[in-house]
Amino acid sequence: MIEFKLPALGSDMDEGTLLEWKVGVGDTVKKGQVVAIVDTTKAAVDIESWQEGTVHELIAEIGKKMPVGTVMALLLEAGETAPKVGAGGTAKPVPTAAPAIAAAAPVAAPAPAAAPAAPGRRMISPAARKHAEEKGVDLDSITGTGPHGAVTLEDVEKTAAAPPAAAAEKPAAKAGDQQAARAADMRKTIAAAMSRSKREIPHYYVAEDIPLAKALAWLQSANAQRPMAERLLPAALLLKAVAMALKRYPELNGYWRDGGFIPVAAINLGVAISLRQGGLIAPALLNADDKPLTLLMQELTDLVKRTRAGSLRSSEMNEATITVTNLGDQGSNSVFGVITPPQVALVGFGRVAERPWAEAGGLKVLPVVTASLSADHRVSDGHRGALFLLELNELLQRPEELEK
Repeated sequence: MIEFKLPALGSDMDEGTLLEWKVGVGDTVKKGQVVAIVDTTKAAVDIESWQEGTVHELIAEIGKKMPVGTVMALLLEAGETAPKVGAGGTAKPVPTAAPAIAAAAPVAAPAPAAAPAAPGRRMISPAARKHAEEKGVDLDSITGTGPHGAVTLEDVEKTAAAPPAAAAEKPAAKAGDQQAARAADMRKTIAAAMSRSKREIPHYYVAEDIPLAKALAWLQSANAQRPMAERLLPAALLLKAVAMALKRYPELNGYWRDGGFIPVAAINLGVAISLRQGGLIAPALLNADDKPLTLLMQELTDLVKRTRAGSLRSSEMNEATITVTNLGDQGSNSVFGVITPPQVALVGFGRVAERPWAEAGGLKVLPVVTASLSADHRVSDGHRGALFLLELNELLQRPEELEK
């Protein structure tokens, strides 16, 4: 019998709330298959199974909070016979309901009487919630017509189209208050994780100014030959360069667990993505070193879109081996980040800006970015960290080599 447990979806996650089962008793589960949707303080996450088997029992109840490590379901291994269940046994399907909510959703809202399986939580689809925010519709004023009383997109559209008096029976500010409360909870979660990081990890910091004239000129030339949908952003080039540099400095790619460093062969870049309602999530671009720039750009675009819609997979939440934060055009010149445990390093990029640059005895004005490294002194030291940044610099002077 295989115990399927709630995984830790990041170092700042202690518990989660089951929103939906994607499988039922008797279903065959494959590796990588999404079996449930769980709500955390940051997002609704698709939980994947990394074991194969047949669902014998669904234990976790929809709408209930549970700590990380809780047994959610039991699976039968290949060839295993199901134990007999006597009268009153519980080996029966649990209704699948409660569509996933978006990252901007309230932490909780009163549950309708029609949803006894999800006490304390209103069942609202991500599309319905987003549409309600756009139309200024108070979700508490809607009677859901979906499974188990779930509020659907059609319910929102009908309420929005109703006369103003019918759609404004409750203060419109209430939804905003709930959203603010969820954002506050996320901020507390982030603060707790970062406090732990600074308390437990002996950080060191190094930085390097990197001229980007060659990289940006190559990018402009490459994009001129690509259709609009396949054009590359500088962020993709920076991420690929980080991934390739890590191949030479593997002590920056992995985890500190049980008093020692565990290197990881796969280079999974956690990309820090800011949410519109506030807060930050850093899901992973898996195997970034093995992907051509075109594919990496597509996956980055998709990852940002799904992160802000609250639709991530568990593998993206718990398999990042290092984090990269890129402040972009609206940021400051440099950033020195806090490591996300159990990772041992974080790479930061400030704003690309024109600066005076001395070269070959002359003075030029070039686009320059400051790259920084925050790393764990238990695993590496400043000398190795500085060499990593020099390797990053060298790679960005040969951008054509990063394309494949």
